[in-house]
Order: sequence, then C-alpha cells, then structure tokens
Amino acid sequence: MARDMSDKEILKMELEQLKKEVSTPRTPVNANCADTIAFVEGLAPNDPLIKGVPDDKNPYKGDKGGCIIT
Repeated sequence: MARDMSDKEILKMELEQLKKEVSTPRTPVNANCADTIAFVEGLAPNDPLIKGVPDDKNPYKGDKGGCIIT
C-alpha cells in the first residue's frame, strides 16, 4: 500500500496518526502497574495455576492409570 503512495501522502498519513495519538489519555506507569497488581491479586484466589485444581475436579487424575512404555 505504501509503495503506491507518494512521499507527501505518506507524511500526511503519519501526521494524522500522530494527531490521534496526541489526544490519547496517558497515565503514569506506576499507576498502571498498581492497577495491574491489584487486578492480578484480586483474581489469585480463584486461579487454578496458583491454587491448584482439587482432585475431585481434575479430569486428568483418577483411576485411569498411567502410561507405561515398554
């Protein structure tokens, strides 16, 4: 697409994009990090990767036996 455009058209597109980005609201990184940490910690009690899966709800655990390679 850019190959078919002149330098002037490309610069115009870049300027339009920069105008859009200037109006994007910004927040400090430390505020975003604090929000992310609070979000993750709020979900941690129900996270099966942190808490683990109870044996009665684990579809891979049970009387199926294991795999034996001979």
